[in-house]
Amino acid sequence: MPDFADKLRPSQPDGPTTLAREREQSSISTEELGKHLLSSDGFLERQARILPIVLREPLLAKDKQQNLSRPERFKLGLARAKLLRRLVDQHQWNHEDHKMAEYLVSDVSPYFLHLEMFVTTIREQANEAQRAHWMPLIESWKIVGAYAQTELGHGSNVRGLELEARWDPRTSEFVLHSPTLTASKWWNGSLGRIANHTIVVAQLLLPKAGSPDQFVSHGPHPFIVQVRDMDTHQPLDGVIVGDIGPKYGYITMDNAYMLFNNFRIPHSAMLSRYSSVDPKTGTYSKPAQPAVVYGSLTYVRAQIVHHARLVLARAVTVAVRYTAVRRQFTDRDSNGTGPEMSVLDYPTVQIRILPLLATTFALHYTGLAMRRVYENARQDVERGDFRSLAHMHSMSSGLKSLCTMLAADGIETCRRALGGHGFGGGSGLIELNNDYLSKPTVEGDNWMITQQVASYLIKKMTAAVEAPDTPGADETETRFKLYIQNRGGVSRQPGYRVLESDQEIAKAFELRATVLAYDAYEQRVVKKRSWNSLLVQLHKLSKAQSQSILVSKFFEALSTDINLSSSLKAILWDLYRLFALYTMENEGYDFFRCGAVSQSDLDTLPTRVQDLMAQIRPHAVKLVDSWMIPDYLLDSALGRYDGRVYEDLFNRAHRLNPLNQMTFNPNYWEQEIVKGSGDDGSDILSKL
Repeated sequence: MPDFADKLRPSQPDGPTTLAREREQSSISTEELGKHLLSSDGFLERQARILPIVLREPLLAKDKQQNLSRPERFKLGLARAKLLRRLVDQHQWNHEDHKMAEYLVSDVSPYFLHLEMFVTTIREQANEAQRAHWMPLIESWKIVGAYAQTELGHGSNVRGLELEARWDPRTSEFVLHSPTLTASKWWNGSLGRIANHTIVVAQLLLPKAGSPDQFVSHGPHPFIVQVRDMDTHQPLDGVIVGDIGPKYGYITMDNAYMLFNNFRIPHSAMLSRYSSVDPKTGTYSKPAQPAVVYGSLTYVRAQIVHHARLVLARAVTVAVRYTAVRRQFTDRDSNGTGPEMSVLDYPTVQIRILPLLATTFALHYTGLAMRRVYENARQDVERGDFRSLAHMHSMSSGLKSLCTMLAADGIETCRRALGGHGFGGGSGLIELNNDYLSKPTVEGDNWMITQQVASYLIKKMTAAVEAPDTPGADETETRFKLYIQNRGGVSRQPGYRVLESDQEIAKAFELRATVLAYDAYEQRVVKKRSWNSLLVQLHKLSKAQSQSILVSKFFEALSTDINLSSSLKAILWDLYRLFALYTMENEGYDFFRCGAVSQSDLDTLPTRVQDLMAQIRPHAVKLVDSWMIPDYLLDSALGRYDGRVYEDLFNRAHRLNPLNQMTFNPNYWEQEIVKGSGDDGSDILSKL
């Protein structure tokens, strides 16, 4: 039977016509900007090489995946992850090639923890003999690993973990034991159904000198533990492990629970690069720098900061393209005679989307800087120099908190700006939104970890106050010393000229963070206020410091002699100003109170922000194009590159929706659910 819908077309101007006009009105080169953003580490070349291979695989098609149940979706996720690993062998992909394929498929891989925290922990925490034994097994995938730190009762408070690793001097073994229900490991990805080995973080308990029946805790330490039989894949005796069940997102990840009952592991299970227990005497050697134990966590935080730009760019790409295509209402001042306006031409839509567009670039330059800081700090540690660890830990903690908040909130802001269609599966944002909701919590809760930033800054300010005239140990301390030296001046800081100078915008953010750091020092060190009473203030300090880093790294990147056309650099400067001034407007009270910005400039900021949005608006579509996000990755009817929004939405509903391929029986007095099938719903009942 003919389908008359096949002949229908959207009203004019349609999506392809609209996006073509959008692209024609901008002079910037998406290819030039795309290469600037993504070619330095081979990203674009790698994407272009791997995407065609991924598109050829039927198993990796995304047309109907949203209609699958959680068990079906997990099976599909595992099948895809296995296929990608086979493609690694087939095409001789390296680790970055493999990560690119996973990025394009956009499932949370059931092997994610094996590829990230498991191998990283062994590489960084294991001694030479342990690495020689385990790394070949890990890299060949002869074993599959996970990382088990978080427990049912403790997450952020690692020191409060309850799982015990008691040393038995008679057998030279450790005994893993969960003394309470809340000692159950929880949320540990790749472990629920897939991994056969895992890093287990447990309290190291050693016999008390002179009292062998009493134990002393030496804090949490990592152990490598086999938890499943290598042939049957069943849990070993003394281990309970499984998947915790449905979650907001991560539908393809087997987050785990795990309990131990006096489970014995060998002495060699304790990762002993920095701390160890003598197998003969039971003597404990502690690490010279305790922070090195958290190297894997810092690595993941640095990765999260670097990845945030790509996540937010996906949501902003969908939002900009769709709101450019979508038309609603005529201009009120046209007396109803003009054409319907593009939704993106409404300032109330621009104020939600265009600052987020600018944010993607701020996240990009900061992510690159964070990666460099991490790599340099790791090189220092490898040489036995631990001085840069505190700075890296503070920076990664603060930026992880701020960047994941910007990205997570930004995805939802974009979704809401899409109107009604943003609520549908065709938006392409459902899985992205749900999966990213974990990031503000995992690897350190976003409110909790900001205490680490505040503590670091208070120590730096204390050093500056105690010796203001001596050279600073680093850039932060030098800035604090300069502030202390000038703080007693007669004239009050009149405020930086943020409407006239791009550099003074960055300086205003630095001054605000510095003043807030001094306020925290004064409350904590001078007035002896309790830490708990200062937590809200300390969170604001961390946020201000991290915002300052975002602005300064954006400014520094554009101030260097980058090889870009003048028109492109001009629009990037406008994006810098929009991000910084929009942020400043929202935090206006602190900037004024700290003397960083004058009241008159703050009063002018809303107008300046609107002017910047008007300057950026003609380039918005090309700016999101420059992130070079394939339609396959977006999986969005609304965000398609070609603008065929309505054709795709209708196709997904009319032709691809499996629910529309069944005829249901609506008569309540009849048991039958699907017409002519004899299905009375008993199969559903059996699953409840």
